[in-house]
Amino acid sequence: RVQLVESGGGSVQAGGSLRLSCAASGDTRSMYCMAWFRQVPGEQREGVASISNNFGSTYYADSVKGRFTVSLDNAKNTLHLQMNSLKPEDTAMYYCAATPGPYSPAFQALERYEYNYWGLGTQVTVSS
Repeated sequence: RVQLVESGGGSVQAGGSLRLSCAASGDTRSMYCMAWFRQVPGEQREGVASISNNFGSTYYADSVKGRFTVSLDNAKNTLHLQMNSLKPEDTAMYYCAATPGPYSPAFQALERYEYNYWGLGTQVTVSS
């Protein structure tokens, strides 16, 4: 079983930056894909960014394109999310996820049901 531990969250003013990290207990090279999700109380958990190990393919939610960058350091078994130009609407609990999959040919990189392993989250708060 892979354990994921997020860090790097905090409070920042609009326009600022944060870098989230997700440390994995196992070899991230064994994961087909890793991703960042976020959730606001009372709302669905949404996919923010993902990165696959085969070709390093990345996917981003439209709301974060051009502002967020996902990266994977397999040597350190760590996933990162660089968040720039933060907005108050980025405020949420951010979760790291991983899957050794895919389990179907139509893998949806930003859908939560695709992922087996989850961290406990790190809070990001952006004030205006």
